[in-house]
Amino acid sequence: MSFLPRVLIDEDPEQSIPLPTPDEEHAMSTSDVPEVLPILTLRNTVLFPGVVLPITVGRDTSLRLVKDAFAGDRLVGVIAQRAAETENPEPADLYETGTVATILKLIKMPDGSKSIVLQGKRRFRIQEFIQDDPYFKATVLPLIEEAPSSRVEIQAHVRSIKELAIQIVNLSPNLPSEAAYAIQNIESPTFLIHFIASNLQVDVGEKQTLLETLPLTKRANLIMEHLNRELQVLQLSEEIRSRVKTDVDQQQREYLLRQQMKAIQEELGESEGASRDAEELRDRADDKELPAHARKTLDKEIEKLERSNPASPDYSVTRNYIDWILDLPWLEHSDDHLDLNRAAEILDEDHFGLDQVKRRIVEYLAVLKLKGDMKAPILCFHGPPGVGKTSLGRSIARAVGREFVRMSLGGMRDEAEIRGHRRTYIGAMPGRIIQGMKKAGTANPVFMLDEVDKLGADFRGDPSSALLEVLDPEQNVAFNDHYLELDYDLSKVLFIATANYLEQIPAPLRDRMELIEINGYTQEEKLAIARQYLVPRQTERNGLKEVQLRLRNGALRLIIDGYTRESGVRQLERTIGAVARGVARKVATGESDGETVDAGDLEGYLKARRYTSDVAERTDVPGVATGLAWTPVGGDILFIEASVSRGSGRMILTGQLGDVMKESAQAALSYVKANADDLGIPRDAFRYWDLHVHVPAGAVPKDGPSAGVSMLTALTSIFTQRRVRNTVAMTGEITLRGLVLPVGGIKEKVLAAKRAGIRKVILPEKNRKDVAEIEARALKGLSVEYVSRMREVLDLVLVRQARMRPDTFFRVEAGDVPNGHTANGPSRGDEPAYA
Repeated sequence: MSFLPRVLIDEDPEQSIPLPTPDEEHAMSTSDVPEVLPILTLRNTVLFPGVVLPITVGRDTSLRLVKDAFAGDRLVGVIAQRAAETENPEPADLYETGTVATILKLIKMPDGSKSIVLQGKRRFRIQEFIQDDPYFKATVLPLIEEAPSSRVEIQAHVRSIKELAIQIVNLSPNLPSEAAYAIQNIESPTFLIHFIASNLQVDVGEKQTLLETLPLTKRANLIMEHLNRELQVLQLSEEIRSRVKTDVDQQQREYLLRQQMKAIQEELGESEGASRDAEELRDRADDKELPAHARKTLDKEIEKLERSNPASPDYSVTRNYIDWILDLPWLEHSDDHLDLNRAAEILDEDHFGLDQVKRRIVEYLAVLKLKGDMKAPILCFHGPPGVGKTSLGRSIARAVGREFVRMSLGGMRDEAEIRGHRRTYIGAMPGRIIQGMKKAGTANPVFMLDEVDKLGADFRGDPSSALLEVLDPEQNVAFNDHYLELDYDLSKVLFIATANYLEQIPAPLRDRMELIEINGYTQEEKLAIARQYLVPRQTERNGLKEVQLRLRNGALRLIIDGYTRESGVRQLERTIGAVARGVARKVATGESDGETVDAGDLEGYLKARRYTSDVAERTDVPGVATGLAWTPVGGDILFIEASVSRGSGRMILTGQLGDVMKESAQAALSYVKANADDLGIPRDAFRYWDLHVHVPAGAVPKDGPSAGVSMLTALTSIFTQRRVRNTVAMTGEITLRGLVLPVGGIKEKVLAAKRAGIRKVILPEKNRKDVAEIEARALKGLSVEYVSRMREVLDLVLVRQARMRPDTFFRVEAGDVPNGHTANGPSRGDEPAYA
């Protein structure tokens, strides 16, 4: 309830509190009302009889109405709108009951609007609108005020209403105390009810209900309901304010007690806390080399700490923040080892091969030696698992003489892991980047971001987006952590990211890194790695001496070929470890003083051989071709099987093939159909025989265009009944014109072919450059043929002698031909075209 109501048509001037006498109120309620009245519409309030209401008139129609009425008898009919937002109301938008009012005063405002003061007289009901332009006019029927049936009852209502209203005035902090006197002095019951109703904090609809209620006692009951509800709200608000005030008083009391305790401690000489901590931190700050902006923030935080109470929660937050600033390496740099030969030796000691990576690191050191100061490169090693990407980071740090920090990004989903949390949160900490720099202790470490392709993203943010600033040489000179809120220079950090799947790294992040591919190892490289690194390491880890375990080259080659199938050497090391444990058991039980393990002894340690080449057996029948595939763990061979059966010319594809691989099969079939005559394939083979293409290992999803050559070879083989040579494998994408297009992963595929016992590999002509990067010794015993058209492939891979002539194999007897066909084709229509 408010006794300073805000209203009306467009503005909110204050309303005075009128106090008419009972005689004046009676005269107003029985005054004559013209038959036709101009209708003034109000947006967000209701005018009651006897109440004086100031309003601001802004609408053009209302301004015209007020002007005409003020020049005449000054009487208007005031009606409330049903919806305040309606700018130009129609008759249907207005309530039917309103109040006849007199315009007491008209004031012109500087902005062109007018303020008027209205006083309600008596209620009326609209009978009919007779004019709507320039403003509404309507015929009206005055409503007669019903006298109360019991004078005692109405006096009781008046007394209750006054008591409730005065309580509300006393409880409300926004109402002046004079309002209580005004209410107490109102003598007319009708005006009291109308005055209270006009000032209730209820919506227009409820006020309109009060206006339309004719019996006075019923109106009084409605008023009391509203007042009781308002009183309950105010009492609850007062209770809440009292509770809050009690809490504030308690805090002030605790503060005073702490101040007294601090004074007592100073008198006793026990005031050590904050001053001692601040002095200690200042000593550390004096010994710390800091940039100017960090020094300024540090001094400010130490002063803040000195003024804080050690018992305050903010004290520990400020102290932790100062410790982080002091612990970080801002200007401390380790000295780089610029001896290029020594760096190359260290890299060769730790890793076999990987010449491209080693050359890049030596180039960086060479430029650093000549220039003296440069931004560190941001490298990304990508390749299959187990090829040494992570361990290579440690080796690089040792070669350049820097500290090494590794951060695993696999499964990280929270952006705050990179940028940290703001200090407003409880338990806030810097991000993993700043934590890593603190751990390194220098501003130029080798910082490895492991598994950058396995970053996640959810409602907490995208860590890969936060890494954009970290890995951008133009931005990381002023990296801003949310916790630290100070620019930190990361430009001297040598960032090295690792990934298995380059495609899973977002393009903006991938663009900021220098990509270096690390391919799988050849058999000779694996043999050298096992001899130089893996065998000595497993010997030591299993408690053996060098003389107690000797693995001959034959045994190592068999482990590489027969017990492991991988691009890297992780499984190879585990297998060597199994042999070492077997030897350790014999030594520990006294069965032997040591073992020399040859190829024939491996079954005693590792059981039966796991992998054997079945290429010859599987390609011994027409319709089977050997393809080459790339997988995340290296290359592999892939068999394409095709078979035919009596049917209607359908093609069935199985083996969990992706859309691209299915399209390759369709393109291969179209090529075979188009060249059927040249290949010696009867056309009945496509009409009355179904083709089924299957790629084994059906549980493994497969996709990509590089199986196109193998698909076409398998289809040509089954339709011509010419077997595919069992020592040949192939890869390449095909087109409908019979062209062979280049594909990726050539090194892994070639090495996989050699592991499987393949003697000849068919590759696209445009992949010749990729083979040049493979060491010659890795290709020993393997010949490579380059092709540009499919006819060249078929001439190389298919044997000349067919197992059965195609026209005999695909012969269709007259009795086997479906209805509507002849033995030579459809019984009607043109012959189908294949070219």
